[in-house]
Amino acid sequence: MKLNEIRDNDGARKSRMRVGRGIGSGKGKTSGRGQKGQKSRSGVAVKGFEGGQMPLHMRLPKRGFNNPFAKDYAEVNLGMIQKFIESGKLDAGKTVDHEALKAAGLARGGKDGVRLLGKGELTSKVSFKVAGASKGAVEAVEKAGGSVEVIAPKKAAEPKAAK
Repeated sequence: MKLNEIRDNDGARKSRMRVGRGIGSGKGKTSGRGQKGQKSRSGVAVKGFEGGQMPLHMRLPKRGFNNPFAKDYAEVNLGMIQKFIESGKLDAGKTVDHEALKAAGLARGGKDGVRLLGKGELTSKVSFKVAGASKGAVEAVEKAGGSVEVIAPKKAAEPKAAK
């Protein structure tokens, strides 16, 4: 294969529909918009509009609360850590922290750090450096001969932007 022969697979790129190009194209005249009315014209945004009536999303009562100070932890179970150690994706000899778990593909997200949970069984001696751990997880790690160091979350509490 040469550089000038490289191209996308068939069907990987679909060319856009050219509307308003005659009756034979199948999208001529009204360009698939039907006849007349607000939606046939350009510049239309009628998503929640109910013709002046109070829209449904404004009529319904609002519930719940979004805590701006809530911490976002990546939750990792001990059973999964043991599985990753056995498969060689995680090194039990080194200190296991957020970066190591992220690199192994165990900790997704969790911008405030990792929280250890006690589901599953840990047989390897591992030292952890995490933002939080459940009581059961700490007991299980210490029973296996390891240690858990709980560090402060990555940053001070800043309110999240209201959604």
